Amino acid sequence: MTGQVSLTRQGALWLGFFALILLAWAAIFVQVAQAPVGIWGVLCTSAAGAGVFELWGMWALMVAAMMLPTFVPALRTFLNMGVAGATRPVEAGALVAGYALIWVIGAGLGAWAQWALARVGMLAPDGSSLSVWLTVALLLAAGLYQLSILKAACLAKCRMPLTYFMGRWAPGMRRAFVMGAELGAICFGCCWALMALAFVGGTMSLLWMGLATLFMVLEKLPQIGRPLTRPAGYALIGAGAVLALRTVLT
Repeated sequence: MTGQVSLTRQGALWLGFFALILLAWAAIFVQVAQAPVGIWGVLCTSAAGAGVFELWGMWALMVAAMMLPTFVPALRTFLNMGVAGATRPVEAGALVAGYALIWVIGAGLGAWAQWALARVGMLAPDGSSLSVWLTVALLLAAGLYQLSILKAACLAKCRMPLTYFMGRWAPGMRRAFVMGAELGAICFGCCWALMALAFVGGTMSLLWMGLATLFMVLEKLPQIGRPLTRPAGYALIGAGAVLALRTVLT
């Protein structure tokens, strides 16, 4: 009976988790469809005049839609540990909350960057770069970071959540929240440069959001992700170099 209750609670947790992701994507679709009339469109088209907190809300919705799917392997691993009685679904909720907190803070950094860049006229109404050299810098930075030791270290932990939990696990809600925050920080260390490419693809671009989410999800899967990371880095560096060369020669 206890096992059945636990499985029921796990099912409810997964249902709520995926419902949150679907609601975030649905809200983004609605806002982009309403642009430039909707809240999203108004914030983007007047980002220079909008407050950072308003933009923060927009970015928080973006990271909920894009980053929660990348947390599925870690959450599944945590819940699987419950089979041995090591974890409870309520603690998994605390784990997700800790992870989400870090990305809400990260959303604040993205909002501040958009506000600052918009104020100096470097972003178009859709949140994409108006400066060739900003675009070059973002592409090169993201590409070089894909090849960095720090990226590799963060990805190693993201790809092996069981190893992380075995080394850091302790019972209780508070510990689960702390582990979620630590995993959020690791995930931020893995994905911040890719998220910064929003200023290349456009913060209102559903295509960019969808492709970036798919790439970040796949990159965290060991068998699929390892062949993707470094080639993506070389491709981004190549794109930045070609754009810079073309700009200099024209």
